[in-house]
Amino acid sequence: MKAALALYLLAASVAAFALFAWDKGCAVAGRRRIPERTLLTVAAIGGMPGAIAGQRLLRHKTRKEPFRTRLLWIAGAQLALVAVLAALVLA
Repeated sequence: MKAALALYLLAASVAAFALFAWDKGCAVAGRRRIPERTLLTVAAIGGMPGAIAGQRLLRHKTRKEPFRTRLLWIAGAQLALVAVLAALVLA
């Protein structure tokens, strides 16, 4: 179970990073972009590390509001969830 969860989170993070890279390439080339809702959804379902890495390393969507704030809210919610689950497991 732990290995499957780790593999899922890794795959989601890689997918998120790839989507950020693809969207950055589309933005530079003036092509049709990936909807922000898609980027946020992939981050929310486990791809947050890849989304943050893509945002920072590719310098993509770092100033775009409200996207930036929404991504930070998702990250905060995920951290809170991990903290609650850890407290339940360790209690």
